[in-house]
Formats: sequence, C-alpha cells, structure tokens
Amino acid sequence: MSKRKLLMLTHSAGFKHDYLPVAVKTVEELGVESKEFEVVATEDCSLINEENLKTASALLFATTGELPMTEEQKVALIRFVKEGGGFVGVHNATDTFYKFPEYGEMLGGYFNGHPWTQEIVAKVEDNNHPATKHLPKSFKVKEEVYTFKNWSRNKTHVLISLDISSVDLSKGNRADNDYALSWCHEYGRGRVFYTAFGHFKEIWNEEWFRKHLLGGILWSMNVL
Repeated sequence: MSKRKLLMLTHSAGFKHDYLPVAVKTVEELGVESKEFEVVATEDCSLINEENLKTASALLFATTGELPMTEEQKVALIRFVKEGGGFVGVHNATDTFYKFPEYGEMLGGYFNGHPWTQEIVAKVEDNNHPATKHLPKSFKVKEEVYTFKNWSRNKTHVLISLDISSVDLSKGNRADNDYALSWCHEYGRGRVFYTAFGHFKEIWNEEWFRKHLLGGILWSMNVL
C-alpha cells in the first residue's frame, strides 16, 4: 500500500510567522516516526489543485491572508474535503481567506484578534480524541491566544478551550466568553481538525504538542 500523502501549505500572504521552518521539520518527522504518511511541504499555492489533491489524504494549512488561488483551486479545495479528504488547520490557518467564506465555514471560524500572549491554563474538554487522549484535564502553556468570529461550539466539537480564570477577561472580545483552542468536525464526508496552538517555535518540539498534532492529522485522515 502506498503511503498516505499530507500536502502542507505554508504560504504567508499576510503576517509571516517565524515558526514555519520548525513546523515543516516537525510535521515531516511525525510522518516518518508514525510511518503513516509522507509530507509534501510547499509555499506554492499553485500545488493546491485538482490533480494534486487526487493523491492527497489530507491538507495542512499554516497560512495567512488571501492566498493567491484561482476560483477553480478554491472549488477543488472545498470539494476535496467534502468528498472525504482531511483538513488540518494550525494556528494562523484561521487568519486566512477572509474573502472566501466557504473556507471559514469549512474550518469553523476566523481569527478575531489575540488579546492574550502569556501563560494560560488550557482545559481539555474531550479526553477520548486521538489529539487529546494523552493530555491531562488541564495544563499550562505559553501561547498567543487567538479569539474567533463566525465561530460557535454548536457547529463544531470542542477538544480544548481556554480556562477563562487564567486571563484578564476584560481584554476578551466574545460576549459569551467561549474561547476554544482546538476543535474538530465533519464537513461533508471529510474531517476537519484545528489547533490554535503553535505560535512559539518552542512548542513544536514539545512532546505533548507533537502528539496533539499527530493525533489530529491521523484523525483527519480517518486512520484513528
């Protein structure tokens, strides 16, 4: 059986995060160590096309801004997920394609600011998912915490959320004070996993995050 392919896009049409080189290295290592997938990492948006997607099991976006893709590419991307492909969004994937609402609907929401860059307490809401089963019920982590618009827990399954007692809540921007940090859902026949973690380079070398991301990738591929 040929190995699954994970197509990883790191194009920055907006802010360019400095974690990207270590992210590519980490995801490639996870593929090798798990023996479950090989990684094709690129900044070239033209590779996200119908032909290439035929051979991919999942997409991973670590992107920003309005990506330079044609309407045909956008249609192919959404169709890929709806027809059973996996989609993994990391951190700034929600800070992408604001003018392409189907993308936001597929992913679950859009970036709406980062009021807290500090050590926070993260709460694990679902300890049975492959991306979270290794985690304690709550843990401390330094992160640039994203908040989201066009997002509701009614539309997705929250895996990890912010313990709001660990931050100055007056800086927040959601009336419901509901700040998710990782979620997953089905979209058509496909599976979508998102993690808001990843801003700091150091986190990519931490064992808990590597397992978290690997679990999310393999779940999106329907392996777990």
